[in-house]
Amino acid sequence: MSIAVGCRRFLREEWLFALLVVVFPVLVWLAQDSMTTVARGLPELIHWNTLAALAGLMVLSRGLEDSGYLFSVGRWLLDRVHGARTLGIVLVLFSAALSVVVTNDVALFIVVPLTLGLSSVAQLPVGRLIIFEALAVNAGSSLSPVGNPQNLYLWQTAGVSFLEFGLAMAPLAGALMVALLAAVPFAFAAGRIDVTETLSEPPLRRRLLWLSVALYPAFLISAELGASLPGAGLLVALYAVVARSVLRGVDWMLLAVFALMFVDLGLLAQLPTIAAIAAGLDQAPGGMLTAGIMLSQLISNVPAAIFLAEFTEDWQTLAWAVSVGGFGLAIGSMANLIALRLAREPGLWWAFHGWSIPALAVGWLIAWLAHGSPGTG
Repeated sequence: MSIAVGCRRFLREEWLFALLVVVFPVLVWLAQDSMTTVARGLPELIHWNTLAALAGLMVLSRGLEDSGYLFSVGRWLLDRVHGARTLGIVLVLFSAALSVVVTNDVALFIVVPLTLGLSSVAQLPVGRLIIFEALAVNAGSSLSPVGNPQNLYLWQTAGVSFLEFGLAMAPLAGALMVALLAAVPFAFAAGRIDVTETLSEPPLRRRLLWLSVALYPAFLISAELGASLPGAGLLVALYAVVARSVLRGVDWMLLAVFALMFVDLGLLAQLPTIAAIAAGLDQAPGGMLTAGIMLSQLISNVPAAIFLAEFTEDWQTLAWAVSVGGFGLAIGSMANLIALRLAREPGLWWAFHGWSIPALAVGWLIAWLAHGSPGTG
């Protein structure tokens, strides 16, 4: 393979990474600080604990996938769910319920490999299933204080109880789920699933399964305690000894993408223009609701929540806004990027926006109509 062909293939497969690299010097120039000053601040822009948590979850989910048991679970599910539409409903509900308990990104690291396993034994609209799973975890995770990073941050800063936060988010989460389930019949046909009987099942690796299952809660606890870095390091070291093939199958480039995303979005959020836009949006119709939704489309909903929390005490409206802001552009939520990256299906980015942008419009309308219910501080 020539260097030119290799470069074209890399750019085609890693276009987001290439785009982030190209944007970086532009943002550095816009910062109007010396290169030395910018360089010193770059490590602080990267959410190292988040990056380490992502690395650990990638290793664990790959361990589950390589164990062969996700394939078996998928085959068991297909033996009982015979229609693509019913399967879509089941996976949407499962994804949403899982995201309430284990956060939206962790939920995707479980359901997307499961869905890819299903596609190995049946003719399925796997890309569309993954799109709806991404939308489902964004909707479902909005209910829980620990369902996503922005909720966790706002819950901790608001000083309210777990139950109070959940009750405040319940109307939005419920309405978003109803709207998403209503869209399933338009996305999936009612016909039967064509199961491939001749495909050989992968070997089952029971020790790898139990190792990965046992390490999941342990790693999540370490992440909750702020020890993601040492936890991820121990995971990598352990799998390097007992299952090195798992590490070879991990998409390590995804970590580079997110590291660059943190840097670029951090530099963008520091620009005075962005601050001016945020202040102006707060005065626009919809106030903080509009600000949170629109800024999420520019810098993702987690940095949008952290940034806008400095401008308001109305944590409830802000939480609604950044939850809805997870829809729309893929960059609106880390969960979207994770789902699309794990799928690795050509053209899925465009197909995702065909569903996600209408979901943003519906979510925005729902939040706007119910805007009188969020508290004012």
